[in-house]
Amino acid sequence: MTEYRAVLDAEVAFLNGGGLQTQGFRLDLSGPEVTDDQLADLLVRHLGLLMVDRVRIVRSEVVAEPHKGSRGGPAGGGPAGGGPASGEPAATTRLVELNHVITAGMPTYPGLPGPEITPHLTREESRDHYAPGVEFAIDRISMVGNTGTYLDSPYHRFAGAADLAAVPLDAVADLPAVVVRLTGSDERGIGPRALAALDLADAAVLLHTGWDRHWGTEAYGQPAPFLTEAGARLLVEAGARLVGIDSVNIDDTDSGGQRPAHSILLDAGIPVLEHLTGLADLPITGARLHAAPPRVRDFGTFPVRAYAVVPR
Repeated sequence: MTEYRAVLDAEVAFLNGGGLQTQGFRLDLSGPEVTDDQLADLLVRHLGLLMVDRVRIVRSEVVAEPHKGSRGGPAGGGPAGGGPASGEPAATTRLVELNHVITAGMPTYPGLPGPEITPHLTREESRDHYAPGVEFAIDRISMVGNTGTYLDSPYHRFAGAADLAAVPLDAVADLPAVVVRLTGSDERGIGPRALAALDLADAAVLLHTGWDRHWGTEAYGQPAPFLTEAGARLLVEAGARLVGIDSVNIDDTDSGGQRPAHSILLDAGIPVLEHLTGLADLPITGARLHAAPPRVRDFGTFPVRAYAVVPR
């Protein structure tokens, strides 16, 4: 059977301002026909490029030539992924908090009220109910579901879709995490090129923008990094299980109310984690994410204590 390879010249621009060029670069093909967009994706996957903004194919030709095993090509494998097996001894792992602490009155999303934390039964009042020296505190919290670091279920966007009680546990717990490094990017929108080099299938894809540095300040609610519509579609096609971001919203809040990333991901049954923090402490691959909310019927969003189990 005849095998084919592409010979190409290309220019690659990165989100943080850098770039590279290739001349006469060769990539395995599955057949004699290929588009520039397909060549661009193959190039990004083969080189394992991160934070890619755009790829321009300057020149290309297809030649009959034996495959050499290009990564992401017809005969090659994708980038290594995955993590430690569930249940490894504690001594071999460490735990990393990925959530913001909830405090009374704290803002999360601009315009939404902060939580109200009040006593239901004070320690002093409880002494009348128990033996001498025994006391308890029972407190009450009133808050919107979008408080702190929280998970969006499909019900958040679509009536009749899976609510918090229906989200399967394997979609929010013990997931292999893939961290997409985007800090220092000159672009707010996170598109397909920034994601294409990573193996995202069955993974929790965590977008590390560094925007959590603004948490608790007015700057946090300003136009922030977000996932583009095309980026969301790629994540669905790639088979991501969960998508999270350390920003004010996974969508562009400066877009006049359009929410394509929420719509595309939640329609595909992919939960969304917003307002993460601590992603700088995770490796690109190898960690496992846990972010399970309470099982609340007819409820769309709820805070989670998101954390990662990381190999030492």
